[in-house]
Formats: sequence, C-alpha cells, structure tokens
Amino acid sequence: MQQLSFKNRIASNYIVTTALLIFVVFFIIYSIVKFSVYSHVNNDITSEVEKHLSEIEIVGNTFHLIHKEEWKEQEHNTLDVNPVFIQFVDQNRNVIEKSPNLKKSALIFNENNGENKLFDTKLADNSIRQIQVPIYKKTKIIGYIIIAMSLEDATMVLNNLFEVLLIVYPLILMVLFFIARFIAGRSIKPISSIITTSNIITKDNLTSRIPLPQNRDELYILSQTINNLLDRIETAIEREKQFTSDASHELRTPLTVIKGTLEVLIRKPRNTTEYEEKINFCVTEVNRLNHLVDQLLLLARFENQKQSLKIEKVYLNAIFLDTIARNSTIIQAKKIIVSTEFSKDHYVETDSYLFSIIINNLISNALKYSNQNGHLSIALKEIDSQIECHIVDTGIGIPTEDLENIFNQFYRSKSNKHPEIKGTGLGLSIVKRLCSLLNIDIAITSEENIGTRVVLSLFEADLK
Repeated sequence: MQQLSFKNRIASNYIVTTALLIFVVFFIIYSIVKFSVYSHVNNDITSEVEKHLSEIEIVGNTFHLIHKEEWKEQEHNTLDVNPVFIQFVDQNRNVIEKSPNLKKSALIFNENNGENKLFDTKLADNSIRQIQVPIYKKTKIIGYIIIAMSLEDATMVLNNLFEVLLIVYPLILMVLFFIARFIAGRSIKPISSIITTSNIITKDNLTSRIPLPQNRDELYILSQTINNLLDRIETAIEREKQFTSDASHELRTPLTVIKGTLEVLIRKPRNTTEYEEKINFCVTEVNRLNHLVDQLLLLARFENQKQSLKIEKVYLNAIFLDTIARNSTIIQAKKIIVSTEFSKDHYVETDSYLFSIIINNLISNALKYSNQNGHLSIALKEIDSQIECHIVDTGIGIPTEDLENIFNQFYRSKSNKHPEIKGTGLGLSIVKRLCSLLNIDIAITSEENIGTRVVLSLFEADLK
C-alpha cells in the first residue's frame, strides 16, 4: 500500500480535526434551529390553550362555547400556513365540538402521553404537535380541550436545513483539504531543499550546506542543526585525514631509518663494535615505533568509552606518589627536585586506570621537558568545593602562539629546536580525550624558558 506524502498527511490530519469541529458546529446549528422551531410551535399552542379555555362556559357536568358562531367564523375554519386544530371531548373521550378545518378528521386522544404534555403525532398522515388539557369543574375533570398545530412547515425547514448541511459538509471538507494541502506544501518547501542538498553531499563533497528559510521557525532550526552537524562531520573527516597522513608519516620515519641503517650495515663487513652500535640504534628506533603504536592504539581505544568506565573511589595522593615513584629514574638522572603539597587526603569518584594515565602523561611530560637541576611542584587544593591538581615545572616552556595547538594529534611545539627530546605528539591528545571522558577540566598555561603549569579541576559532583 502506497504511503501518503508528508504534505498529504498534514492535510489529512488537519481535515480529520476540522471535520470533527465542523460536524459539532453543524450539529449545534441544527439543534438550535430545531429547538427554536419547536419552541415557537409550543408557544403558539400554549397561547391557543389559554385563549380557548377562556371561551368556554361550564354548565353542570358539561361545557360549551360561549360564542360558537363567532368561533366557527375565525381562522379555525380554513387551512392556512400554520393551521390550528381544536377539539373538545367529554370525560368519556367523545367529541363535543371541533374546529371546522378538521372536516371529517378528528384528533385522537392519546392515553399514554397524559395531560398538559406536548407531543408529536399524526393527523391524516400529516405531522402535528398536540396537547391535551383537562377541563375542570372544581376538582372534577368533565372534559378535555385538544389543540394541535401542523408541523409540516417546521419539518420542511428542518429537512431542508439537514439536506443543505449534508451537501455542504463534504464540499467544505474537500475545499479545506486542497487549501490545507497547498499551505502544507508551501510550509514544507524547505524540506525539499534539505532533501536535495542532502542527496548531493558525499564524503568527498561536504562543503554544501542547506539554505536557511527566511522564517525563523522549526524548519529554520532543523536546517541550522543539520548544517552544524555537517560542519562537525566535515571537521571530523578532515581531522581523520590529517591523522591518517600524520600517522603514516610518523610510522614511516622510524621504518625508513631502520631500513637505511640495516642496508648500510650489510654493504661491507663490520667489526663487532660497529654491529653493536647499529643494532642498538635500530633497537632504539623499534622501541620508538612500538611506543608510537601503543599510543595510537591507546588513542583509538578511548575514542568513545563512556559505556565502559569503571567509576570507583580513588585516593588522589597515592596516584601522584605512585607516578613519581615510576619516574624516579629520569628524576635522578636530571637531578630534578620534586615537591608535593597535600594538605589532606583527597578522594574522588572516577576511573582509577584512566586517571592514572592522565597523571602519568602529564608528569612524564613535565620531567621530559624540564631542564637539568629543575624543579617539579605538585599540589592538591580544594577550592570552592572543587579539587584542583596543579603540576608546575621549570622546563623549556611552550610559546604562547602554540598553546592552542598542543592538544592536536602529532603536534610538537618547536621540536626542531630540541631534537634531543623524543616524543610522538600524542600524549596531550590522549590526556584531553580522557579528561573529556571523565568530565575533568584541564587548563595549561606556559611561558617560554620559564615553565609550564597544568591545572586539573574535578567538579563537586565527583567528590566523595
């Protein structure tokens, strides 16, 4: 079964709602007209009852009209537009007198409808509205006056109104459907533009954007949201291309060096010392390559690990002290003075393993870029219900213009000036990714040739 288009569904839903509303309105109109017509007939009958009760005279157990001849000459003698039929019966339901316009017919006394009640009945196949009013002598009923009025005109009015409403109802709905369809088509026109633009967007063509509608409505927000999504996708793909290019370059460099060294080594016989020197050099490059691969795998592993976080109570003091102990070799080699400032025991709720990687990368970076006989300061402070971790070194520092790029993958500030400092440029990228996973704010400030300060902020919600 073929599905309706979006604009036809909008028009159909609108028509269903409108149809119910119009039906209720038409029903109310019909009911009001019917009530008005019947109220008019009922008032006329009630007036006739009051009028004719005043024109009878009761004598003994019988009654008769006071001015019978005049009564016969009045409007009850002919069938006019709204004829009034009058009939007098005694207590045995025998006809005493009736209006001339009844001719050979007679009004039937209805035992089921009782007294002083208006009801609908038939007179010679014609619809009438009738009432039966008792005539009393003191408390005794000595007869009845039966008055009826024709409902032919009222029935004709109601039938005509019903037919008109019945014909107009579907016509109105059809007209409203096409109007709603036209308006819906104009309203969702930007969606067609979204579809057209989306169809021409591929991984090789991410520059196209959806034109924003003039009206700042929901479609404007949708178009803007999709454009923002495309911006993020384009940025992610460009970053992925750059990462692939940088990764291949970084992997190719040590492989090329190893290959070149080995090729030189086998060109002619070497003594043992030369073999050892070249082999040790190759081992160093292999270790560097292995470290680079480990860093790349670590980065890929933590691309999106929200679901596998193991949140537990972590003792921060121990994390820092263990990391310092693991780096004791480089600390002793560079004769770096390490000072800690822990005013008390600090605990947070976080992933212990991932947080250890963050601290290890930051401290190893601080030690790597510290000068001989430098100083490394580590402090834990509780400020405004937050725990701040300060890692401050007195190393070579980072130029101000490079600070905004330090979290980019494979980026190393002024690496040509310090070829003796080895690295992959992935450490801070990993730190940034893990901080994002653990909801930790990281801020880095630095001055060239003075040192670098790293501040980690753990929010109050993470405190225990």
